[in-house]
Amino acid sequence: MACLLLACGCTTSVEVDAPELSGADAAACADLVDGLPDQVADELRRSVEPDDRAAAAWGDPPIVLRCGVPRPGGFDELSTCQITNGVAWYIPDEQITGAAVDIVMTTIGRSPDVEVRIPADYFPPADAMVDLAPALKRHTERVERC
Repeated sequence: MACLLLACGCTTSVEVDAPELSGADAAACADLVDGLPDQVADELRRSVEPDDRAAAAWGDPPIVLRCGVPRPGGFDELSTCQITNGVAWYIPDEQITGAAVDIVMTTIGRSPDVEVRIPADYFPPADAMVDLAPALKRHTERVERC
């Protein structure tokens, strides 16, 4: 059993500061978290702490998803969206460099909003976008176009 734990390298929980939610957002985020894939960007899902929050994580360093976040401060009607498999994402312009950088991307036009933090190790973020799209389309509601 010790060899199995060492081979994984992901035995500890990921500490996540996810918003405390209630009502419809809490229900939608709980459904989303339950419906998320076991792998994102070829990384296995990890447990999160506290485990009662609307969050998920994969890999080491962790890709972290937080559900029910506010709309990103830098997003406005002139912002560009990256649309992948029917899900629109906002990535701040300063993170779109073409180089391996940490990315913070947030769904736009869906309710509730979902943020995904992707370490530079997993650049580009397209694999994560593709892997998350089915669950996001199934468990969040499209409320506007990007």
